Amino acid sequence: MAALVLGLLVASAKNFYDTESSELTQLSANVILLDRVLAHYGPETKEVRDLLRSTAVRTLDLIWRQDHQQHSQMEPTAAGGEILYDKIQALSPNSDTQRALQAQASSMAVDLGKLRWLMFEQGSTSISVPLLAVLVFWLVIIFASFGLFAPPNATVIATLLLCAVSVSGAIFLILEMYTPFEGLIQISSAPLRNALAHLGQ
Repeated sequence: MAALVLGLLVASAKNFYDTESSELTQLSANVILLDRVLAHYGPETKEVRDLLRSTAVRTLDLIWRQDHQQHSQMEPTAAGGEILYDKIQALSPNSDTQRALQAQASSMAVDLGKLRWLMFEQGSTSISVPLLAVLVFWLVIIFASFGLFAPPNATVIATLLLCAVSVSGAIFLILEMYTPFEGLIQISSAPLRNALAHLGQ
């Protein structure tokens, strides 16, 4: 039962980690697409595109802290998304093509906001502490019983030590994957950095 619960927790944590990674990749692709739509609109969107770039840079800095002293900040700021949407709405299209591009850009800005807030809400998800406590209790009882009934020799001690390290490693993986933007097992910032490299072209 303990092994089954441990396996399910690892699978759940991996699924959460993969979902966050996929959403980051989608967010990065949408940022590039929005920039391209604005570029096709015309030179009037230079201010909006600059704002999009500065928002992406700020998002990168907030999620992946350089000093490692502060926690990642997943909450979107009004200074980014909402102002960007307002700037797009304030454009004055002169043709049907520009009107269509403005409508598309507005829709993409809303989708970016939805995705960003979705990542923020999912970031508050964490492992069930009571479930983890029960699992650790089960494992302590199991290893204690093995230690009581097994003969005290080097093979038994080495085996119990290796099993304890394996189980501890699995629990460490679970806790790390539920904080995908912090710790040792972080989601790479490469998709967003690649998006930044393409903005303004």
